[in-house]
Amino acid sequence: MWQEISQAIAQATNTDFQIQDTRSVSGGCINQGYQVIGSSQQYFVKLNQAQKIEMFQAEALGLQQMIATKTLVVPQPVCSGIAGNSSYLVLEWLDLGRGSSDGWQEMGKQLALMHKQGTNSQFGWNLNNTIGSTPQINDWSDNWADFFAEQRIGYQLNLAKRKDSGFNNNDQVVRVIRDQLAEHQPVASLVHGDLWSGNADINADGQPTIFDPASYYGDREVDIAMTELFGGFPASFYQGYDQQWQLDTSYKNRKNIYNLYHILNHFNLFGGSYSHQAQRIIQEII
Repeated sequence: MWQEISQAIAQATNTDFQIQDTRSVSGGCINQGYQVIGSSQQYFVKLNQAQKIEMFQAEALGLQQMIATKTLVVPQPVCSGIAGNSSYLVLEWLDLGRGSSDGWQEMGKQLALMHKQGTNSQFGWNLNNTIGSTPQINDWSDNWADFFAEQRIGYQLNLAKRKDSGFNNNDQVVRVIRDQLAEHQPVASLVHGDLWSGNADINADGQPTIFDPASYYGDREVDIAMTELFGGFPASFYQGYDQQWQLDTSYKNRKNIYNLYHILNHFNLFGGSYSHQAQRIIQEII
């Protein structure tokens, strides 16, 4: 397998790259991750089952679109494919480290610029991708309320039915969320889509970096809302974002709606206490 990946890297980079060493590193919740080292270059390689190749191809496209905004530092995709029983994605290696307050403030500014620069006439994306290992449906829509209520919350609630979740008012939840978002008319911005603290860092050069996207064109607030989940971001991040593109004061009324998507997804992936957390948010919304 590694020889095939080595050859793919060499072809993609037009070099005589040969893997000399591999070191296991974190690849997120669902992938295996490796640092692969050659004589003069190193890369980050994600591995999963062969049938997950489309997941990696979608991730590469999301990274390329974020790079095109010329804002945040994002790992450059090198190549992807199938080797043996595994699919793989090769990315630029980035040295990550603890960020200063200035670095997180700059991340907020740069994320706001990404949201400004990467826009579209509709909500959705070029193809379906994944949020974790869960399919994420991205059919194009002119209406944000319909898109989020149906393709985000409705889809996750339908998945939860299969797990005997106890969510018995799914149609009502979708209807209420559509109604609550109906008057909100956001710009269709390129969003990271899975922006929790584990998918952002400051690199060794002090530059803000994001990775592991679940990209689509949606309300920029979905990214900000998720930064408040699972540990949160430093206060300087939000100060930097508002300096570049201030959030609407009504954002706080939508934050729980947007984060319900991720809590439902975590229930569908991991079960457990996420059911109670989702039920609590649902009761607050309706």
